[in-house]
Amino acid sequence: MSENQNNDGQLNIEINEAVADGIYSNLAVVNHSATEFVLDFVQMMPGIPKARVKSRIILTPQHMKRLVLALKENIRRYEETNGEIEELKGQPIPLPFGGPAGQA
Repeated sequence: MSENQNNDGQLNIEINEAVADGIYSNLAVVNHSATEFVLDFVQMMPGIPKARVKSRIILTPQHMKRLVLALKENIRRYEETNGEIEELKGQPIPLPFGGPAGQA
């Protein structure tokens, strides 16, 4: 038996502090090929037309489908408790954050 699995067949997952802090992203870009999906998590700043990829996750098509199903299930559970998440339609990119545009 793997040292990462206990007797119940559950996976023991560890996370270090730096990863646990997370990375803020206000835009995700999805691309794919025949063999993989690439998720780029981007952070955009107010008034700046250039954005930076903060994290990139590469998944097989099978793992991507499982991720989508897990996200759908978690959104369903969230909305049962907190109400429907409203979609923001017609938001231009870069997103307007309000206030004056930054200048150097």
